[in-house]
Amino acid sequence: MKTSSLITTAKRLEGIGEYYFSQKLREIDELNKQGKNVINLGIGSPDLPPDPEVIEVLKEESAKPNVHGYQSYKGAPALRKALADWYRQWYGVELDPDAEILPLIGSKEGIMHICMTYLDEGDGALVPNPGYPTYRSAVKLAGGASIDYSLTAGSDWFPDFDELERLVAAGVPMRTCEVEPPGRIKLMWVNYPQMPTGKLPTRELFERLVDFGRRHKILICHDNPYSFILNDTPMSLLATPGAKEVAVELNSLSKSQNMAGWRVGALLGAKERIDEVLRFKSNMDSGMFLPVQLAAAKALSLSREWYEGVNAVYKERRELAYELLVKLKCEFSKEQAGLFVWARIPSSYADGFALSDRVLHEAGVFITPGGIFGSAGENYVRVSLCTPVEKFRESINRIKSAGI
Repeated sequence: MKTSSLITTAKRLEGIGEYYFSQKLREIDELNKQGKNVINLGIGSPDLPPDPEVIEVLKEESAKPNVHGYQSYKGAPALRKALADWYRQWYGVELDPDAEILPLIGSKEGIMHICMTYLDEGDGALVPNPGYPTYRSAVKLAGGASIDYSLTAGSDWFPDFDELERLVAAGVPMRTCEVEPPGRIKLMWVNYPQMPTGKLPTRELFERLVDFGRRHKILICHDNPYSFILNDTPMSLLATPGAKEVAVELNSLSKSQNMAGWRVGALLGAKERIDEVLRFKSNMDSGMFLPVQLAAAKALSLSREWYEGVNAVYKERRELAYELLVKLKCEFSKEQAGLFVWARIPSSYADGFALSDRVLHEAGVFITPGGIFGSAGENYVRVSLCTPVEKFRESINRIKSAGI
């Protein structure tokens, strides 16, 4: 007897496909089984380890008998204090560790928590195009509607505020019957240094975003995991005067401290916002393993030399990424921050998927097609820097040998 018709999924999953990289990794795995030995230059998962002192704290704390129980829903005081100290030292932002910081099991969960906390059925959220695909997925899963705002090379990958005003005035398109008014836009997702383009923010941009949020009563949600990677001047939206009134920020130890698999992030903002999101989050998990939190606190105390050492590795890799992209006849700016290089493809290819597939199947090298980040990325590709120098050199040789 067929069982497929007996069980159905929730409507909220309609239009939500499997995450692109989840699918692509399966394809790469199959190619590897065929002997391809694919070099993956697609995913931004740091291949470098955390600082040895961080790992030592995890080992020492894990050996203690009294650290294995449930933890506070608001996170360990030591981690919240470390986050407050980190924000003061590097961003010039004062945060109350008892009220304005909420540790997360990775900042990705915070995207979902924010959407579930603030979006009702039919509410709108402004989402960057191109941008991180999880913004759109989380908005839809929460019952909201994603309203794309354009980022283009012509606007230097900054929002067009005239377009934003038009989108807010139009609201969320009616979806059921003509007598219903358009829904209201309640959130705006922002991400600088921007992924996938690597564009750095300016103080003027942050000031305009805070003003926009205040005038339209829109919560500005700034996702900020890349500010220490290949960037000498980390910036936080919360350093902008008045930001706490209308904005929250997500941050993460995944990239800057090489702790992606540890799943440690944080939501920062006014006490009211933290308390509101906690109402949802406290029903979703029972806290983070205490030794992980204490190790994360150690990671947040690392000196400038730590970040300089990590960035020295990425700088060497980035030069080879440039060389690889030149071989592919792509165009790119060298004024990019973050773990990736974003590049425009030659006009001879229909889109980034076509170039990515050719490089994968003819040279055994995977680079990410820009179209997965939205329609505005269709003529681009993205190369990750999370691969050793030797693999970059081999990738260049493979591309050269394949005559691409």
